[in-house]
Amino acid sequence: MSPSMLNRIERLRIPARPLLLISIVAAGLSLIAVAHGESSSATGNSKQSTVQQKITKEKQPKQKRRPSAANSFNRLLKKPLAPSNAPPSEDGIHDPANAGTHHLQWPSEAFQDLPKSGDGNKVDWVKSLHEGLITPFVSLEEPETEPFIMDLVIVREVKGSMPDVVYPHKEHTEWLDCTNCHDEIFTPEKGKNQISMAAILLGRKCGICHGKVAFPVSDCRRCHSKPKTDEQLRALAKKSAWQGLTAGKAKQ
Repeated sequence: MSPSMLNRIERLRIPARPLLLISIVAAGLSLIAVAHGESSSATGNSKQSTVQQKITKEKQPKQKRRPSAANSFNRLLKKPLAPSNAPPSEDGIHDPANAGTHHLQWPSEAFQDLPKSGDGNKVDWVKSLHEGLITPFVSLEEPETEPFIMDLVIVREVKGSMPDVVYPHKEHTEWLDCTNCHDEIFTPEKGKNQISMAAILLGRKCGICHGKVAFPVSDCRRCHSKPKTDEQLRALAKKSAWQGLTAGKAKQ
């Protein structure tokens, strides 16, 4: 309590204890009033903020749904950065600031007379090769060198009812030397190569070329081209039914 207040108490001869009690009560009421005012102000501000957020949210454009995180690793299923056969200055590969980029031939012009395909860069390159429309060099140093063409077909049996994979060596060796794949990517021995779609989609095995410089794997039937026989399908159905039956009994 201040000295001036004590002097007043002495002059008025009012006992100090009751006055102190009155001061405490008054201060408490003052604090309650201030707190109530702040609470009302905070409530009002909160309501105003909520309304403002709602208005702001309504004004914002709706964002497109992003693809599932499960496929975020899959570069072969991502939307291309540029349209198919875009001009070199717009394809996301060449440097548009380089003057030489603008002198390159447009893919759409170079490919216009070649057989069409439904995926990749829209060109059926194997058909183009067989029709003699293109003649790739086996060796840049010795253009006269003839390719070593191996006419061997490998059929890889896959699980389930999905058609088996047919791998033709002929179509590959017309373009590539054997050392492009063997032995670094594939071991030329039966049962030594573990291939899965997960590995391919991650850019391994077949995915080293397909999806980059060869057709993408989005067209399943280009590789899975040998349907299961009726006998195989019946065996799969029987196995599936038997597994379902045994699983049901196990739950019971």
